[in-house]
Amino acid sequence: MKIQNYPYEISIVVPLKSEEESLPELAQWIDRVCVEHNYSYELILIDDGSDDNSWEVIEQLSSSNPSVKGIRFRRNYGKSAALHVGFQAVRGRVVITMDADLQDSPDEIPDLYKMITEQKFDLVSGWKKKRHDPLMKTIPTKLFNWATRKMSGIYLHDFNCGLKAYRHDVVKSVEVMGEMHRYIPVIAKWNGFVKIGEKVVHHQARKYGSSKFGWNRFINGFLDLFTITFVSRFSKKPMHFFGALGTLMFAIGFLLALYMGIDKLFIHPDAEKIALRPVFYIALVTMVLGTQLFLTGFLAELLVRNSPASDNYQVSERKGDLPQA
Repeated sequence: MKIQNYPYEISIVVPLKSEEESLPELAQWIDRVCVEHNYSYELILIDDGSDDNSWEVIEQLSSSNPSVKGIRFRRNYGKSAALHVGFQAVRGRVVITMDADLQDSPDEIPDLYKMITEQKFDLVSGWKKKRHDPLMKTIPTKLFNWATRKMSGIYLHDFNCGLKAYRHDVVKSVEVMGEMHRYIPVIAKWNGFVKIGEKVVHHQARKYGSSKFGWNRFINGFLDLFTITFVSRFSKKPMHFFGALGTLMFAIGFLLALYMGIDKLFIHPDAEKIALRPVFYIALVTMVLGTQLFLTGFLAELLVRNSPASDNYQVSERKGDLPQA
C-alpha cells in the first residue's frame, strides 16, 4: 500500500561492518514483522567497509527479496557517513534506523511507526532501559547522556541508541557528518523539528561477533557534543561568541593596565617599573588575545554572510502563489 507520494510506508536503514552472521536473521525478522502488519518497506543495508563476507550476504538477500537493497563503501567511513548516505537514498514515509548486531529488536517497528504517523512525532528515540552491556560501557554512556541532556535541552535517556524513527522530512533536512550520529536529535531540533519523543525498547544480548566500538568513542562523543552545541548556537552569528569573549578579555587586560598606570603615576611613584611586574605581562597578553578573538569573530562573520548556505532556511509549508526558493 502506498501512502501519498511515498513508494514505501517504512524505510529501514541499517549501517553495518562485518556482520555476515547476523544479516540473514535480521532480514528475515524485519520481513516477518512488516508482512504481519501489512507494511510496504525497503531495507537499506550499508556495508561500511566490512572485512568479511557481509557484502556477499547482502547480494544474496537482495536477489531473493527485492525489498532488500545494499550500498557498499570502498573503505570504512564510520556510522555517520553510512547513515548520511542511507538517508539520501530512503523513499519511505517513516524512516527507522537500527544496528545490524540483533541487539535492536525489529518487533519495535510497529510501535515506532505509530508514534510517527498517529502521535505525530518528528523523531522517536529508543531507550534501552535495561541494557545487556558490561559496566565499563554503561557507566560512561550514562555520563555521556547526562551531559548531552544538560547542554542540548533535549531530555532523552539514551541519545546513543541506534533504534530511532523519523518522519521522512527530518532525515532529508539533517546532515550527519563526522561522528555526529549520536546527536541527530540535537541536529533535528536545530532544524526546527521539536516534537521529539522516546520509547523504551528491548535490548538483546549480542548473539554474533563482538562490539566494534572502543573507549575512543566516548572521548570523541564529548568533543562532538561541544562542536554541535557551538555550531547550533553560533553558526550564523559567530561574532556573538568570539566578539563577546574577545571584548571581555580585552576589557580585563585594559583595566589591569590602567590600574597599574594610575598606581605608578599617583599612588606609588617610587615603586618598581611597571614593565618589571608580572601582572603587566598578564594584562598585555590578555589584551592581545582579546583583540585576536574579536578579529576572529569579525572574519568569521564575513565568511558566514558571504557563504552560499547563509540563507539556507528550512521552510515547512507554503500556501498561495509563491515562487519556490
